[in-house]
Amino acid sequence: MIRVAAVGDIHMGPDSQGLLRPAFETLPDCADLLLLAGDLTRHGTPEEARVVAQEVRDLPVPVVAVLGNHDHHDEQPEKVTAILQDAGVTVLEGEGTVVECDGRRLGVAGTKGFCGGFVGRSAGEFGEPVMKEFVRTTRRSADGLRTALEELGRQDCAARVALTHFSPVVDTLAGEPPEIHPFLGSYLLAEAIDTAGADLAVHGHAHVGTEHGMTAGGVRVRNVAQPVIRRAFSVYRLPVE
Repeated sequence: MIRVAAVGDIHMGPDSQGLLRPAFETLPDCADLLLLAGDLTRHGTPEEARVVAQEVRDLPVPVVAVLGNHDHHDEQPEKVTAILQDAGVTVLEGEGTVVECDGRRLGVAGTKGFCGGFVGRSAGEFGEPVMKEFVRTTRRSADGLRTALEELGRQDCAARVALTHFSPVVDTLAGEPPEIHPFLGSYLLAEAIDTAGADLAVHGHAHVGTEHGMTAGGVRVRNVAQPVIRRAFSVYRLPVE
C-alpha cells in the first residue's frame, strides 16, 4: 500500500507562516509523500513562496508540487519554483518524477493544466489567434502530462499519479456555478490521463467543488483544494503488489 497525502489551494502569505507545519510534521505517521496541487501562494510573489518553503522544508517525506494560477499572478513562476526547489520540493510542469515509498516506486506526473471546458461545452481552436492560443495552452499542458505518464509507465513504477491544478473532469466541480466550469479545467487533461494510464488523479482550483470524481476511463479523481477537504491534507491509499 502506498499512502498519498495531498492538498492544494493553501494560499499562504506572511500572516500564515507556521499554520500548516504542525500537521505536516505528522505525515510520516500516515503518508509516504505529500502532493501540493497548486495555488500555494496568494499572488505568486517570492515573499509568499518563501512562506510555503518554510512550511515544507526538511519534512521527513518527499514533497512534489505543481504551480497554480495564483502562483503565476506576479509573473514570477520561475522564482517561485526556484524557492520551492531550494526547500527540497520537486516542482513539475510537463514532467514526471519517481518517488521511493517503502521499497516501491511511485511515479508522479505533473502539470498546472489550464481552462477550456468539458465534452459538449468546450472551447475549440477556431477563430481569432488569441482564442486558438487559449486552447493550445491547454493542449500543450495535456500533451506534457500524457508524455510524462507514458515515460513513467516505462520505469517499472508500482503506481502512477497525475497531479494537476486545473480539473480534468466535471464531476469534482459539482457545487461550482456551471457558468465558470470552462475556467476550472479541461477534458483534455482527462483524455491524457486515460490514454497514458494512471492509478489516481489529484487536482485543486475548485474551491466549492466536490472531492470525488472519475475519468471516463475509470481513473479516480480527487479535488484536494483545501476549502473542499477542510483539513491540512487528505490521504489516499493505492494498493500495489
